[in-house]
Amino acid sequence: MLVRRVVRNYHRSMSRIGDFADDDVSGWIALSPELGKAMAAFSGAVYNRNRLPMRVREIARIVMAYDNECVVCQNTRDADGPAAGVDEDLYAHALQWRTWPGYSEQERLAAEFAHRFASDHTGLRADDEFWSRCREHFSDELIADLTMSCAMWLGMGRMLRTLDVGQACQLTLPSRA
Repeated sequence: MLVRRVVRNYHRSMSRIGDFADDDVSGWIALSPELGKAMAAFSGAVYNRNRLPMRVREIARIVMAYDNECVVCQNTRDADGPAAGVDEDLYAHALQWRTWPGYSEQERLAAEFAHRFASDHTGLRADDEFWSRCREHFSDELIADLTMSCAMWLGMGRMLRTLDVGQACQLTLPSRA
């Protein structure tokens, strides 16, 4: 079960479909139940079956959230994060992923991948220097997980932001312990 808290500093214009409350991030999915179930399964796999270290996953996710301008994505946290070394500093410095000294090289590469996946995917594909650096820190399996995660975050974040649903919501992903 997701924990929801209203973020008070968000000014909502209105949901583009339906008549959903400001903090209802999932009610609109009932308008397309079959696709909604498939989307939920993909999201569940990204959060529950991902092999990326949580700090790596979360820096990529939060960078993507800023690129998408998705407020609910920016406000999402994982209940297991603190035990995995994910603190508010990781999120607070996300826009400084290139220079903040608190990120490892693997975390910086994940942030760069997410940013470029969202903003210049063809440039990312063609950047042999990036791929050389990436292979120093990621196996093919981890690159696959990072890529599928970014695909989900890009699509989901843009979907939520485009429809302007749930943008006053703050989510805490449930503990898997």
